[in-house]
Amino acid sequence: MNNSLGEIFRITSFGESHGDCVGIVIDGCPAGLPILVEDIQREADKRKSGHNRPLATARKEEDRVEIFSGIFNDCTTGAPLCLAIWNRNIDSSEYERVQNLIRPGHADFTAWEKYGGYHDWRGSGRFSGRITAGFVMAGAVAK
Repeated sequence: MNNSLGEIFRITSFGESHGDCVGIVIDGCPAGLPILVEDIQREADKRKSGHNRPLATARKEEDRVEIFSGIFNDCTTGAPLCLAIWNRNIDSSEYERVQNLIRPGHADFTAWEKYGGYHDWRGSGRFSGRITAGFVMAGAVAK
């Protein structure tokens, strides 16, 4: 399983929907690029769940972007950037009753085949739409 994309600007996605956090590691940003967490947050807010969309998840999260490495004094340092959003509003109880079912329209079978039953089934784990938060943060940096 590969969770990385790209060669020069390489991103590696991490986390699960009901794990501690979801995020992205970005390698390949040159030093000295001005990056403000507010700019990344603005993009992350656009994908936030629930924004009065009829088919959106009922889960409400703050989705506050945190930068753990690669930025100092609002500029990239040349080191890999690590950005994450914490999962705080988690209720896995609804998933316990369906953990061994293959649900139509979900990635359950794919997850089972790919990970041999060791995947995190809570909230679809790595296959959740919540994983896109990392890609949105990477896109904001690339912008």
